[in-house]
Order: sequence, then structure tokens, then C-alpha cells
Amino acid sequence: MFIRLMLTLLLLVAGHAQGAEQSTVLVTGANRGIGLELAGQLKAAGYSVIGTARKPAGAKDLKALGVRVEQLDVTDAASVAALAQRLDGVAIDLLINNAGVGGQGVNSIRELDVDAMAATYAVNAMGPMRVTQALLPNLEAGSGRTIVNISSVMASIKNNWGGAYDYRASKAALNMLNSSLAKELGKQGYISVVLHPGWVKTRMGGESAPVEIEDSAAGLVKVIAGLKDADNGKFYDYQGKPIPW
Repeated sequence: MFIRLMLTLLLLVAGHAQGAEQSTVLVTGANRGIGLELAGQLKAAGYSVIGTARKPAGAKDLKALGVRVEQLDVTDAASVAALAQRLDGVAIDLLINNAGVGGQGVNSIRELDVDAMAATYAVNAMGPMRVTQALLPNLEAGSGRTIVNISSVMASIKNNWGGAYDYRASKAALNMLNSSLAKELGKQGYISVVLHPGWVKTRMGGESAPVEIEDSAAGLVKVIAGLKDADNGKFYDYQGKPIPW
């Protein structure tokens, strides 16, 4: 708790020094887990926070933070378009594509439902691109021009130990999409990265996960705050360590 408090205070000081209190961040999948904690810590750091949820009526913890809550299903083109319309004219400095699913959780090709893989790709890979595309006018109006796609070390081909076919593949696809995005938008002053939050003690990560959610979010916020032009297109973990592709 003490470490978390100190990190929050440091981020708050840094945020005010850089004008973060006038910066706006949008976090997808912010109704629980890492997204909820990111929304809370970024608000504490002085950001104006927009948090999205598929069902805002049930996002009580997110609403309790005092942030702007918006409906969003990243797999639904109409939902994304409606969000963009509601945010017309709102400058966004930082977009965090956090919404994601764990996939089927099977470790054998014999058990894999190949057709069902599409649902995992729809959220983990296509969703971030759909949201980014729709909110480009908002990002162009902002001064931060930073896009963070929450990926996973399980997307690393070099470090692959097998299993979790659809989850690994969907996050690896996200990494490739981010690489292309970084090459295109980097010329326009954008920084687009993929970040691994660690194996976090969330509903997806499970109780046996070694990383507390507060520590993961604090690390991610610190990495994001320190991003420079040279980081565009890179793959880091929540402690700022590079991850091999």
C-alpha cells in the first residue's frame, strides 16, 4: 500500500509538471481489472479520464471513480461509431486499448475450436484497430498522440512455450498491427506501443498470478509517462523491459 501511495504521488507530481491535468485519456474495458485500476491511477495523476464499458449501467466501480463513462463494445462497428459521434470534438491525448478476452484456454490442437478463434481475434486484435481508426480525429486534435495497445508476453514467438492457441495468436496479431500502425502514424508524431501488464491477479489472470493489479497498473502508467519518440513501435512489459518478438 505504501509503495502504491508513493507511486501515485510521484505520478501526480509528474503529471502536473507536464500538464497532465489538461490531458485526456480514454481506456477501453475499464469496468474491471487492469482497465479499472488504470482509470483510477490516471485520474489520480491528473488526467481527464474516459472509461468505456460494454454495459455502463453495471459499471458501478468505474462510475465511483468520478470519470466519464461511455458505452463501447469493441467488436461492434455501430457501437464504436456511436462512441466516436458522442466524442466528436473531444481531444484525446492518450488512447489505451485495454479491452481483451482470454480465449478458449485450451492447450491442445485436438481440443481447439478453430472457428471459435474468430471471437478472440475480434476482441483482441480487430477491436483495438477499430477503436483507433474511429478515434483518429480525436487523437489528431490532442497533443499527446499516444496509442497504447495492451498485449501479452504470450504474444512473443521467441518466448512461446506452447498452448493457448487463440489467445497467443490474437495478441501476436495485435503486435503486428501495432507495428504497421507505428510505422504509418509515427511520421505524424504518434507513439504507438504494445505493453505487457504482467501475469496479474485478475479474473482473467487468476488468484495464483504473482503480480498485484495495483502494481501492474502503476508500472504501466510509469512506462506510458516515460514514452519517447524512439519507443514508437516497441514491445515492453509493465516494468519497461523490452520483450522479444
